[in-house]
Amino acid sequence: MLKKFYPATIIAIAVVLLGLCLKSGIDNFTNKDRRVTVKGLSEIEVDADKVTWPILSRELGNNLPDLYVKIGQTQDAIKQFLMSNGIKEDEISINAPTVVDMNANQYSENRSPYRYNITSSMTVTSGNVKLVRSLIDRQGELLKEGIAIINDQYDARVTYEYVSFAAMKPKMMEEAIKNAETTAQQFAENSNSKLNKIISADQGQFSISDRDNYTPYIKKVRVVTTITYSLKN
Repeated sequence: MLKKFYPATIIAIAVVLLGLCLKSGIDNFTNKDRRVTVKGLSEIEVDADKVTWPILSRELGNNLPDLYVKIGQTQDAIKQFLMSNGIKEDEISINAPTVVDMNANQYSENRSPYRYNITSSMTVTSGNVKLVRSLIDRQGELLKEGIAIINDQYDARVTYEYVSFAAMKPKMMEEAIKNAETTAQQFAENSNSKLNKIISADQGQFSISDRDNYTPYIKKVRVVTTITYSLKN
């Protein structure tokens, strides 16, 4: 009897195990396409920590040596204004002037009383954004010295940057992933499922932009991450 019992028991156990394997395989097959892809967002507003201020001035005349002297005097006056108000010398760079010969275009009908139009420029690059902004508002004081700053050209556009965002990247990524998981969890609950493993995830796309057109010195730092989770019953 015992000899007949053992083979039957082994066969029964094998059938049970086979059934469990088949059930697991069917479950995996059923659930393999059950997934949800969600996006996680983290966003913060920060003050710009770098400003670049091009300062342009223009001189008109017919005598190049005289204009050269006048440009030097103008640049010295602007530099003195900047440094006396807290700008460091190594934050100021002087660029080569641009000279336009107004008589060079022989086909032009508009003849200027001045032959040369010279634009000189210097650039302030600083991490002290508040100070530079205050000086931009006060640049009209240079008019008292006969110096007019050109502000209506693209080259004179003040730019603001946020260069310290690398330090906040890990925290923002953590928040974006957490928000993505919260969204996925809500989806799973609404579909009577449970959240399972992460199938795929990206490293997150960071972007830095102006908050709006009126406050370019306030930046919006944003990261969006995309994560795909599998679902189970």
